Amino acid sequence: MQILIVDDEPNIRKTLRIALEAMRHGVEEAPGVSQAIAAIERGGIDVALIDLRLGNDSGLDLLDEIARRSSRIATVMITAHGTIDAAVEAMRRGALDFLPKPFTPAQIRATLERLERLRGLQNRVDDLTRRLAVEIPEVEMASDDPKTRAVLDQGQRVAATDAVVLIRGESGTGKGVLARAIHAASRRSAGPFVTVSCPSLGAELLESELFGHARGAFTGAVAATEGKVAAAEGGTLFLDEIGDLPLPLQPKLLRFLQERQYERVGEARPRSADVRLIAATNRDLDTAVAAGEFREDLLFRINVVELALPPLRERADLLDLAGHLLSFFARQMRKPIDGLGPAAREAIARYSWPGNLRELRNAMERAAIFAIGPEVVVDDLPGRVIAERPRGAVESPRIAVGEPVTLDQIEAEHIRLILARTQGPGDAARILGIDPSTLYRKRKHLGL
Repeated sequence: MQILIVDDEPNIRKTLRIALEAMRHGVEEAPGVSQAIAAIERGGIDVALIDLRLGNDSGLDLLDEIARRSSRIATVMITAHGTIDAAVEAMRRGALDFLPKPFTPAQIRATLERLERLRGLQNRVDDLTRRLAVEIPEVEMASDDPKTRAVLDQGQRVAATDAVVLIRGESGTGKGVLARAIHAASRRSAGPFVTVSCPSLGAELLESELFGHARGAFTGAVAATEGKVAAAEGGTLFLDEIGDLPLPLQPKLLRFLQERQYERVGEARPRSADVRLIAATNRDLDTAVAAGEFREDLLFRINVVELALPPLRERADLLDLAGHLLSFFARQMRKPIDGLGPAAREAIARYSWPGNLRELRNAMERAAIFAIGPEVVVDDLPGRVIAERPRGAVESPRIAVGEPVTLDQIEAEHIRLILARTQGPGDAARILGIDPSTLYRKRKHLGL
């Protein structure tokens, strides 16, 4: 690793250099903040060992400068004036460790080995994130549909502020994706994006999940735990399906939104957090207020900016989205699928898609699995999608005798067409001249 020593005492820098070079690390030195910043801007620094007191400057201020310039440099605070408060403040500003002087080469070695493990873990996380971006299709926050485009434009504008946002829409319309897009476009993008699913827990457990709890606050609370609010410090807290937030917890959330203060369960000391809130719901909150299930003052507080995502059935870009997802799964499965056939496009456009984008994703994955030819045909789609197709509408064969295909493919295509033209497996078995049990085994073997 390349290590930068920031200390105003030449003897300390010399001693550290000897120890670090003996451990086969590269070393650079800086006696003060300006020299350290210059070294960092030249690039290549992996770790910075920073003295708390640098003449008239503070090593804590240098931590802030490093955080602004590079997220990959690990920082360690070193000082002869170590206090708990100084250590806490250093950690809050991004230091990964705190070493009081005097320290031994063994302590330095242990600290650097720990940082190396952390860097390896971060590299694995970054690699996994890149792989997920390739392997899991996320509906892009871009659209040619006028309604959706208007919502996305509003989201882009509100991202530049810290205003509370309420995203409304049916389940599966992409509320979580839009929330992440707003976070990514905000000044808090470098901070965490923390999600809390409001319907997942009862009132007491959800309060602990949200605000944390003190040790002994309830049975099983063997240690103090920070909540999601604290975990979202400096970033965005996303409350998914806030319409299901238990009524007893609503005034506590309202207080946090108004005063930026909260209390852990079982603790009287108020805490504060710098967090931006985005909420989402598939419920009609005005109706919930009228029914006494949701506080009106909380609704007013979270509804600073309202974004309403249209359901998939109302989007003009439905077929474009289907094609995008199909292309993704075709590439993933390494199948030469060019697109959707005419009848498949008609069935997709006709279906109401109650599960919205989530259901469309699953349908396109299934279509890619079962597609045989270069185009997805209607029978490759889930049964619920094609259930409303015009009576008697049956597609032409996808393969023909004499083509360079296997006997299994020919048999599968023939059985598929017979099944499509008959009332059920019994009629199909009679036409095929085989027992229904034989047809069952063939369908299972051929994936029909």
